[in-house]
Amino acid sequence: MVDSIWNHAFRECLLIDPKEHPMLLAEPSSNSQQQRERTAELIFEKYNVPALFLAKNAVLTSFASGRATSLVVDGGGGSTTIAPVHDGYVLQKAVASSPIGGELLTDCLLKSLESKGVMIKPRYSFKRKEIQLGVFQTVDLDFPSTTESYRLYSQRVIASDIKECVCRAPDTPYDESSYSNIPMTPYELPDGQTIEIGADRFKIPDILFNPSLVQTILGMDNFVEIASSARGLPQMAIESINKCDVDIRRELFSSILLAGGTASMQQLKERLEKDLLEESPQAARVKVLASGNATERRFRWLTTEKWFWGFALEIDVLKY
Repeated sequence: MVDSIWNHAFRECLLIDPKEHPMLLAEPSSNSQQQRERTAELIFEKYNVPALFLAKNAVLTSFASGRATSLVVDGGGGSTTIAPVHDGYVLQKAVASSPIGGELLTDCLLKSLESKGVMIKPRYSFKRKEIQLGVFQTVDLDFPSTTESYRLYSQRVIASDIKECVCRAPDTPYDESSYSNIPMTPYELPDGQTIEIGADRFKIPDILFNPSLVQTILGMDNFVEIASSARGLPQMAIESINKCDVDIRRELFSSILLAGGTASMQQLKERLEKDLLEESPQAARVKVLASGNATERRFRWLTTEKWFWGFALEIDVLKY
């Protein structure tokens, strides 16, 4: 229940009384009217806040960059959402979403490494690293009660760090033959094992542009159907803009904003701009913008997109 999360945030983290603070809630652009009404009912009746304002994530992102009109590309963990904003309002009819997000990319990288014989050892499974008889090895620990889900979670955390450190969007659409001989990039795992990552550095990020690449990764059979129906970022952006009024399309093409953790992928901005220039109308002036560089956005604890008014909470999904 979402109220349990809010109780923990108010009482344990923020250490405040909600009755004393106005509240700003940042919500997804896809939230329905029923979800908004249920949220307001819960906030007012259970927490007795003096004031409440519900704001769309895309609107806050657009305002944070100093623009009232823009196309916001929000790459999250579970999905990617593209929302056009005009004069401070989300054009709901033109919102596009895809199930391809950062978590799916992490799973693809993990499965790809496993298919090549690379086994990622969770951090909790060894005590220390040491050298015995000139051989580097780890002193393992035994946790018999550890669940399979926690083991997988621990592996995905490491795979996510690999993705963020060495992966980058390719300059051109990924092709197996073109990237088969690229230089390898080393990455040291927590247990001291150094692995070499080659074509996967470019193949995994390119799934955002070509979701059908998921079908080429062993162990991702459960996601083949999802990927086959998904669209790439450039296609989603153009479709979203084409659903808007003709008068604002040119302004949307020139104000495409990247937001979210997945959007901080290296070279993603340049690749998206290049593809849009090729597929957009000739009269359109395409400009993709991102606040700060990729490293700065990756480690930013609280972005300017989350306005502070009393306090702000971001809700990715509201389910009751």
